[in-house]
Amino acid sequence: MNRIKKLKKIRIHHEGTHILITSAILLLAVNGALYWGIECKIPFYIIAVASIILYLLMVNFFRCPIRLFKGETEKIVVAPADGKVVVIEEVDEYEYFHDRRLMISIFMDITNVHANWYPVDGVIKHVDHHNGRFMKAWLPKASTENERSMVVIETPDGQTVMARQIAGAVARRIVTYAEKGEDCYIDEHMGFIKFGSRVDVYLPLGTEVCVSMGQKTTGNETIIAKLK
Repeated sequence: MNRIKKLKKIRIHHEGTHILITSAILLLAVNGALYWGIECKIPFYIIAVASIILYLLMVNFFRCPIRLFKGETEKIVVAPADGKVVVIEEVDEYEYFHDRRLMISIFMDITNVHANWYPVDGVIKHVDHHNGRFMKAWLPKASTENERSMVVIETPDGQTVMARQIAGAVARRIVTYAEKGEDCYIDEHMGFIKFGSRVDVYLPLGTEVCVSMGQKTTGNETIIAKLK
């Protein structure tokens, strides 16, 4: 019964619908051509198994679990993505704040859910996209040199938080749903990184960190910080 309930809470993200349908048609066409076009079936069986594995990996990548944060959201910063905490440090942020900030970075590998959630409740003050390189996302320079999108949010008590989606070595498209002036809330999707890889959260100095280096995070569930 519990397993059935969990399955009902999992869906495929709409960003993957077109890719999954197109991939299914192509894979079926290739496998059909092999099955009907050659007498020896060994190559067909090999390709068929490889196709099934590849397609299941793609379905896994685009899964989109339904999650609702439990508890009060005031001053709470939740993980915007599934993954692993790879950076917790004070940095100089020059693209928007032009001051010193606490940065918490979450790296997503190919097995993680790649939907992104808003880390705080508030009003969207700024949205921007920068074209860039596609270095490995865990490298320090990836935050400022890779393709990226930033979303700046002002919380109800006037504090500003920025979430930055960063493309990695494989990622080629960042999708951001945020629009300036809109209200945003924990539980809502901020965007999606297709085959990509990292989200940085920039917080005011003095924010209480609630995670540690190397810790696994669950998007929209793990509390990563508490605003002062």
